Amino acid sequence: MSTIVHSCRRCGACCRWAGDVCLNDDEIGRMAEYLEMTEEAFINRYCRLRRNRRGLSLAERENGACIMLREDGRCRIQEVKPAQCADFPRKWNFPGWEQLCPGAGREDEA
Repeated sequence: MSTIVHSCRRCGACCRWAGDVCLNDDEIGRMAEYLEMTEEAFINRYCRLRRNRRGLSLAERENGACIMLREDGRCRIQEVKPAQCADFPRKWNFPGWEQLCPGAGREDEA
């Protein structure tokens, strides 16, 4: 039997998947401060309404990538990224994520 293990390679693959990056008020405040913006300016520039209309999400670029993913494939807000990003895949994931993530691997159990 084997277990899925994860070693983040900072490749940005997870930053290109479709879906909401749900934000709470504290996260918005931290990200705005980190980018030296007001919360209102941050929201207007980098956020959108979640698909279920129950809060805010980070916006995406035209190609579907997260608005915070830089050209070099690194996260612009790595030091203050939302919990949803920081917690993947250990606290949450979805069926098939390990086929999409280069950092996923298998560790054989004895």
